[in-house]
Amino acid sequence: MPDPFQAAAPARRHALPLANVLVALIIGQICLHSTMAGVRMAAPLWVLRASHSEWAVGVLMGLFAAAPIVLALQAGRLADRHGYHRPLYVAVGLTTLGGAFAVLATFFAAPFDFTALCLAAILAGAGANYGLIAIQRTAGRSARDATELKRVFSWLGLAPALSNVAGPVLAGALIDVAGFRVAFGALMLLPVFGLWSARRVPIETPPPRAPRAGAQSSWDLLRTPGLRRLLLVNWLVSSSWDVHSFVIPILGHERGFSASAIGLVLGVFAAAVALVRLAIPTLAHRLRESRVLVGAMLLTAAVFAVYPFVRTPWTMCACAVVLGLALGAVQPMIMSTLHQLTPHDRHGEAIALRSMTINFSSAVMPLAFGVAGAALGVASLFWVMGALVAAGSVQARRVGLTARA
Repeated sequence: MPDPFQAAAPARRHALPLANVLVALIIGQICLHSTMAGVRMAAPLWVLRASHSEWAVGVLMGLFAAAPIVLALQAGRLADRHGYHRPLYVAVGLTTLGGAFAVLATFFAAPFDFTALCLAAILAGAGANYGLIAIQRTAGRSARDATELKRVFSWLGLAPALSNVAGPVLAGALIDVAGFRVAFGALMLLPVFGLWSARRVPIETPPPRAPRAGAQSSWDLLRTPGLRRLLLVNWLVSSSWDVHSFVIPILGHERGFSASAIGLVLGVFAAAVALVRLAIPTLAHRLRESRVLVGAMLLTAAVFAVYPFVRTPWTMCACAVVLGLALGAVQPMIMSTLHQLTPHDRHGEAIALRSMTINFSSAVMPLAFGVAGAALGVASLFWVMGALVAAGSVQARRVGLTARA
C-alpha cells in the first residue's frame, strides 16, 4: 500500500506548527458544536414550556441527526475538492442561520414557533456536521505519520466533550438570567469565532487529479479493502455508547438510585473518556490501532456482561470508568485507520460515510433499544450488545491486517 503521508506532501501550500493548526481546528469545532449542543438543549425546553407535546420534543431531537445523514456525503465531497476553508464557511453560515431561526421562534406563537425550531435543528445539525467533516479531514492530513494521526485525533476528540459542556451550560445560564431570546442570540454568534481561528489553518492546494474513467460514486468507496469492516466496528462502538446512555438512567431508576447518583455515573463515564484521550498522545508511539480496537471491544463486552448485576451507585461508577476508558480510546484509532485505508483524495467522503453511520445509529438505535428493552428487559440490552461487540472484535483484528498489508 502506498504511503499516504508521502502523498500528502504536495497538498500543503505552506507549513505551520502542527500544534497551531490543531488548536485552530479544535476552536473551530467547539464554536460550531457548542451552538448545536446549546440549541439542542434549549429548544426542547421552549417546546415544553410552550405546552407542545412530548412527541414534538422527539421529532425536534431527531432532526438534529437527520440532516447530517442526508448531507454528509455532500460535505465530504466539498472538503475533498476545496480543503478546509470553504466547507467551514458553509458550516458557519448554516449553524448561524440555525441560531437565527431559534431566535425567531421566540417571536412566534404556536405552531409557528415549533416550525422555526425544527428549521433551527436541521440547520444547526447540518452546520455542525459540515464543519466536523472538514475539521477531521484537515486534522488527518496535517499529520506526518501514523503515530501523529493517533495524537491528533486524541486531542481533537476532546472538542465534542468540551462543546457538550459549554453550549448547554451557556444556554442554561442565559435562559435563567435573560430568557430564551438572549440565549439563542448568544448561541447564534458563537460560530463566527470559528472564522477567526480558521486563519491559522493553511490554505490547501491539492495536487491535480489524474483523469478517471467515469464518475466515481461515494458508495464505490466501500469497496476499499477493510473499510466496510472498519465502519462495522465503528457502528458497534457507537451503538455501545448509545446503549449505555439509554440504559443507565432506566437501570439506575430500577435500582432506586437518586437523580444525582445517575448523573454521577454518566459524569464519570465522560471523565474517563476525556482522561484516556489525554493519555493517548503520550502513549501513541506504543499503540497499534488494531490491538487497541480489539482490546477495547473485548473490555466493553466484559463490562456489559457485569453491568446488570451491579446494585450500588459506586460499583456502577467503577463500571462506567472502565467502559469510558475502553470506548474513549476507540475514536482516535478508528480515525487513524480510516485515513490510512482510504485514498488520499477521498478522505472527506470516507469521513462522511463514517458520519452517516454514527448519525443513523443515533437516530434509530434508541427506538430499537426501547422496543427490545420492553420485550426482553432493559438489563438484557447490555448482554445482547456485549455479545455483538465481542463478535465484532474479530472484524477489528482483520482491519488491522488489511491496514498493514
